[in-house]
Amino acid sequence: MPNSPAEALVPQRPPELPPQDDEDENDHPFLRMFDGLLNLIFFLLVAAVAMFYVLLVEFDRPGPLQVSTVFAVPKGASSRSIVNRLTDEGIISDRRIFLASIFYFMHLKGEGSLKAGEYQFDKHATMREVLNTLVDGKTVQFKVTFPEGWTSQQIVTRLEANAELDGTVTEVPPEGSLLPDTYRFGTKDSKDDVLQRMTAAQEKFLAKVWEERDPDIMVKTPEEAVILASIVEKETGIAEERPRIASVFNNRLRKGMRLQSDPTIIYGIFGGSGMRDHPITKDELKQQTPYNTYQIDGLPPTPIGNPGRAAIEAVLKPAKTDDLYFVADGTGGHIFSSTLAEHNKNVAEWRKIEREIRARQKAEEEAAQEAAERGKLLPEGEVGLTPAGGPVEWPLRNPGR
Repeated sequence: MPNSPAEALVPQRPPELPPQDDEDENDHPFLRMFDGLLNLIFFLLVAAVAMFYVLLVEFDRPGPLQVSTVFAVPKGASSRSIVNRLTDEGIISDRRIFLASIFYFMHLKGEGSLKAGEYQFDKHATMREVLNTLVDGKTVQFKVTFPEGWTSQQIVTRLEANAELDGTVTEVPPEGSLLPDTYRFGTKDSKDDVLQRMTAAQEKFLAKVWEERDPDIMVKTPEEAVILASIVEKETGIAEERPRIASVFNNRLRKGMRLQSDPTIIYGIFGGSGMRDHPITKDELKQQTPYNTYQIDGLPPTPIGNPGRAAIEAVLKPAKTDDLYFVADGTGGHIFSSTLAEHNKNVAEWRKIEREIRARQKAEEEAAQEAAERGKLLPEGEVGLTPAGGPVEWPLRNPGR
């Protein structure tokens, strides 16, 4: 305790520091550097183990693939190009991890190589599963083809008849939502898997070409483009004609004219079955259905089939013409015109060709029937005329002489 008030105002001294040990004579600078190096190595090892664990978890994590798919590896393709395509097509999530895995398993451990072929990858396949599939070289063995323009019901019917695919189709997809093509599949694929793949292919393709469309076209949405493309698909089987057929319909829409497409009449009556056993009649031409473009303005409410890539591209980039009409020319193609008078002339010419075709067909049918009847009347072992029309000798049963 202070002896006086003045002494209480004097600050106290801080306590003295404890005595320090003299520096260890053996603490050499080299030893201190060696100790720091050991600490660094330990830190790097811990970081490497942690990173390896993270990569391993990511390597076995379910992938981004939303539907099962088939991936083709061409001969001579480099590992980097294959990995880039796997990333672009949404099969793997991280190209760096996949490239590192290829280097580790193939170059360091020597466990095979990526093989050319077509491979099936299941939905959400991990990077390990993708790599194992490419190294094992187990390619797909089956395929199924759907012609362009087929209705969804026709596509489902073909799928249901395929014995290599499992399961049954639970619901017919909306018309125009599938992309016709040849699809390869593996032993684990189901019928619904193929439909999902066709739907995904249609969505991906349509999104791409819609961005590249001609700004002057009359269709305003991708859905309208598919509707018109399904009509173009049904009107011609000649690839070169599609842009011009699309031009006719685009011009008619611009002028407010009805499309007047015969395939829309057929779909309005028979639906997606694709069945028709007779030419269109005058009564059917006048029949009121939501699809009969002779009776309705603009486009039908839905597509009348599933158009292929070329038909969709033709609608989005039609030819630049003034054509408003077209009619068959008798050779499988069409004659185009920009005026009604010219069109009527072309129609009259087609009617003449049509009559000649029917007359020729009738004559051929009668000749075939006559030949069949003559064949029935000949005695056993005898024949008639040669294909060139000359007589043929045969052993007569009753020579008559």
